[in-house]
Amino acid sequence: MHKIPVSALVLIHTPALEVLIMERADKPGYWQSVTGSIELGETPEQAAVREVKEETGLDALAYNFQDWHTSNVYEIYPHWRYRYAAGVTENIEHLFGLMLPSALPITLAPDEHTQYVWVDWREAAQRVFSWTNVDALKRLGERHGLNL
Repeated sequence: MHKIPVSALVLIHTPALEVLIMERADKPGYWQSVTGSIELGETPEQAAVREVKEETGLDALAYNFQDWHTSNVYEIYPHWRYRYAAGVTENIEHLFGLMLPSALPITLAPDEHTQYVWVDWREAAQRVFSWTNVDALKRLGERHGLNL
């Protein structure tokens, strides 16, 4: 079954704007926030909650989970296009925020990520590989009156 080209990105952060980023298991050196495609019959919000649980072990709905009501369209990297139907080259990524009371320990999905760190949002913007992840971090700062 092919992936649906609609996904959710969740910025998990603290009130002090420490942000959780994780290193991809399939691409060492590639850091990212929680992200994943929707599954058949799922909304982007449901996908965001599911992905947070799968990738971190956290229940997003137990904390301050917010739909940012914005999305980005990006070109799917050629090396990941085999996951989608023939001819699909773009994905729509919906943005969400999840504010935790502090930098909590998480449980990684070992098939997806090898390690995680909590870093200042500006450092996270320097380390993540995806421009949409950088955009989401910029938006996080702006929501708190700060600029990258």
